[in-house]
Amino acid sequence: MDATTRKLRQLQHALETCHACPKMHGPPVHGEPVAAKILLVGQAPGEKEIEVHRPFAWTAGKTLFRWFETIGVDERQFRSRVYMSAVCRCFPGKKPRGGDRVPDADEIERCAKWLDGEIDILRPELIIPVGKLAIGRFLDFKTLREVIGEKHQIASHDRTIDVIPLPHPSGASTWHVTEPGKTLLHDALALIGQHPAFHATFPRISGAI
Repeated sequence: MDATTRKLRQLQHALETCHACPKMHGPPVHGEPVAAKILLVGQAPGEKEIEVHRPFAWTAGKTLFRWFETIGVDERQFRSRVYMSAVCRCFPGKKPRGGDRVPDADEIERCAKWLDGEIDILRPELIIPVGKLAIGRFLDFKTLREVIGEKHQIASHDRTIDVIPLPHPSGASTWHVTEPGKTLLHDALALIGQHPAFHATFPRISGAI
C-alpha cells in the first residue's frame, strides 16, 4: 500500500466515526481509497447510498455512469480509478413535502474538513463537481449555464486545479435533457475526456464522444 492510499484509509476511518451533525443520517459514505488524480465531488448521499455505503449507487448514479460511458469509461473502471467524494457525507433526510433536504450551511461547514483533507492528500489535477451544491464549493456562479461546458481553474492547497462541473443527474431535473443544458453537458463531458488527467487515468481510451 502506497503512502497516499494509507493516508486516505486513515482519513476514511476517522470519517466513519463522525457524528457532528445531529440532523444527518449516517453512516457516512465514501468511495474507494483510490490514489487518483481525478476527484469527483457529489452533493450528499441519498437514503439508498447510506444502505449500500456507496456514492451514486442508485437512480442518479445510473444516469451519471451512462454519461461517463459516452467517453469510454464504465462504472467499474470509474469507481476503481477515480476518487469519489461529496460536500456532505451523510443523508440529510427528506423534506416535509418530498425530495431530499438540502444540507444547511453549518452542516456543510462541519463536513468541509473531510473534502479538504482528501484534496490535500490526493493533490488532484482535475475536480469534477456534480450538482449546484458541489459546484458552489469551488466556483462562484448564479446559473448552471454560466459554468457547465467550460473548464475552470481554481487556486487550492497552494496549487492550481482544473474544475469541470457537471449538472446533477437527478431524474427530478430536466436541465440536462433540455437545451441549452443538453449541449452544455455534452461539451463538459468532452472536456473531461480530453483532459490530461483523464488520459493518464484511462490510457487506452480516446476520450472522443
